[in-house]
Amino acid sequence: MSWKKLKLKQILKQYRIEHLVQNDIEYKQVTISKYDGVTFRGSKIGREIGRKRQFQIDLKKYPNTLMFVRQGVQNGSIGLAPLEVDGCIATENMPMFSVEGINLEYLKFLLKSPYFYDELNKIQTTGSAQKSIHEREILEIEIPFPDIDEQEKIVEVLSSKKDNSLEIYTELTHQLTLVKKLRQQLLQDAVQGKLVEQNPKDEPASELLKKIKAEKQKLIAEKKLKKEKDLPPIKPEEIPFDIPENWVWCRLGEICEFRNGKAHEQYIREEGKFILVTSRFVSTSGKQIKRATKMLTPLYKNEIAIVMSDVPGGRALGRAYLIERDDTYTLNQRIGGISPFIINSHYLCLSLDRNMHFLNFDDGKKQTNLRKDQILSCLIPIPPVYEQNRIVQKLDELMQYCNELEASIKESESQNEKLLQQVLREALRKEPILEND
Repeated sequence: MSWKKLKLKQILKQYRIEHLVQNDIEYKQVTISKYDGVTFRGSKIGREIGRKRQFQIDLKKYPNTLMFVRQGVQNGSIGLAPLEVDGCIATENMPMFSVEGINLEYLKFLLKSPYFYDELNKIQTTGSAQKSIHEREILEIEIPFPDIDEQEKIVEVLSSKKDNSLEIYTELTHQLTLVKKLRQQLLQDAVQGKLVEQNPKDEPASELLKKIKAEKQKLIAEKKLKKEKDLPPIKPEEIPFDIPENWVWCRLGEICEFRNGKAHEQYIREEGKFILVTSRFVSTSGKQIKRATKMLTPLYKNEIAIVMSDVPGGRALGRAYLIERDDTYTLNQRIGGISPFIINSHYLCLSLDRNMHFLNFDDGKKQTNLRKDQILSCLIPIPPVYEQNRIVQKLDELMQYCNELEASIKESESQNEKLLQQVLREALRKEPILEND
């Protein structure tokens, strides 16, 4: 048994079958990713392909073809071409190599090993916008190369370890799914009156609604609040589930003031955690507002931002975000502001979140916008004030428990991945005999 060190160019022989794309011919194309390796991307007519100089994959002549992406190889975009991509075309950015004289499974493990990524990271990248590594640099990488029998033994051991690792990963993924379901069930229980016990001494929510109505009438009379048109009464068939006797169903417009933002591209700022509002999504990254103007519509602590615009198939429409601190916030035309009257803002926000399906307006189309009247007519289950507070407190405790569970599971995932990588590292940690080219 002997170990040597070879350069990749001794086992990877590049081939280039150039092809000029014709406008009226349909071509198959490939993509290369970290998780799926080389896969069939789809077909496209020649006139729709921008770069006419392409290269063809030939698995009949070169059945063991390795490919990677120059701009993605450091992130794992490398793999062996499957039969389904035979005849596909690719740009010179995806070079092709015939693999010769090495166990293919051993090569696969090697290319996913810490050793290989360490060697890749030693190579200086080129380009400014997209960092790239040319294949001539990669082909100079030296790899540990045991004899074929030893390669097979290493593959057998690593395959067993990988199978065990995959089993663990599958179980951990299942556990994360269960935690996600638990979160959703807790939220559902919270708005159905199942999370905390009802106290018969609490003033019924119907009395709370009377107080809110009186407060709104007072503000309207003082011209501090604009009178909105009457909301339609709630029909029995609209009510999605039963609630406790001292709760009440109402429409959002009965318990809040609603404001629209101006038509400008703007961001809600929160130090360390930004809420970025665009036509596409709401996320936790954004830009700080440098200067406020009179055109901006403000949003304050304990108010709620709700997304009113999204792209088809997006995930932001109807999402609600609670403003939890005093800072500089503004609205734009894609987001609305909700100011509740005598209602716990935390409770109202969790009731509004689209995951609870209260903002599910199905008009048979791919809806990308919510109108003001749709939002104001949204149904809200209202508990007594003191129960709202108890719900929020209990939910915070349980969500913290979910956070800890999730963090523990993710740490186990990380440890599982590190263990597999360590096995790979140990398997390749042999003192090789250097063989000249």
